[in-house]
Amino acid sequence: MKSVSLTLLVVGLAFGWWLAPREQLDEVVHQTGFLQTDRQRVLSATVESLRAQNQLAVYSYKGTVTVRTDRTKFVVFGGDQELIVPGVVTYLVDLARLTHEYDERANIVTVTLPPLELGDIAFQPEQATILNGGVLTFSQAQVDALLRANYANARRAMTMQAQGRGFVTVARRQAQDNIRTIIQRALPGATVSFN
Repeated sequence: MKSVSLTLLVVGLAFGWWLAPREQLDEVVHQTGFLQTDRQRVLSATVESLRAQNQLAVYSYKGTVTVRTDRTKFVVFGGDQELIVPGVVTYLVDLARLTHEYDERANIVTVTLPPLELGDIAFQPEQATILNGGVLTFSQAQVDALLRANYANARRAMTMQAQGRGFVTVARRQAQDNIRTIIQRALPGATVSFN
């Protein structure tokens, strides 16, 4: 019984070897000598795969803005609305604009990161506080108009907050850490520096 199953195993392996394609399947990493790889091609493939992703989210900032809008009609009728709303802003890196240089002898990759970009602001209206006052706020149409104006103002205010020097510095550092990690996974032992 053992000899029959061993024979079937050997025949199956031989048949599988005979059916397998003979061309080299791995085009990204190939052996250039005993236990050596073409590191330049590995790095190029890694950078190209990053570029194909288009944008990399590197950091998110969560903050709260408070804005106020006043409206007056016919000089005597007025209305105001205060909006306190939290939101999240994502910092992105356009990976299509990422460039690099590789010194293979020193095993140093020098990366030039493109400028950070702000993604769309994701407000959290379910956590917003809206305070209405004045005669005009008795009309739902006026309340809605004030709310639209307040959200436009909140978007500008949140963008200004997210462009603060401290937040941008932290986001840039996080972008560098993310890119460094990706490159060092592809090229273990490589030193990554940034322009």
